[in-house]
Amino acid sequence: MIHVVAIITAKAGQRAQVLEAFAANRPAVLAEAGCIEYNATIDAEGMPPSRGTMGADTFVVVEKWETLDALKAHAAAPHMAAYGAKTKDLLESRVIHVLQPV
Repeated sequence: MIHVVAIITAKAGQRAQVLEAFAANRPAVLAEAGCIEYNATIDAEGMPPSRGTMGADTFVVVEKWETLDALKAHAAAPHMAAYGAKTKDLLESRVIHVLQPV
């Protein structure tokens, strides 16, 4: 199994718009062969800010894939290219960690 943690930072005030595009694209991702989990997460409400807080413009995508090949196919999928084109001008940065269990 492959785990992905993607830290996405939108330009100031644009996170809601990026999350809207993410939500619209999510069903297509979940339908992909090998997709186990694909969720966007934000800081838990009620927690005080800390060094680990993501902040108002950042969200984290938590993904699980059956294989690395499934993840590679996901990255090349036409709906991901469309999502990227739709959100590219709204993003400040993207850091993607591809991990495997030990």
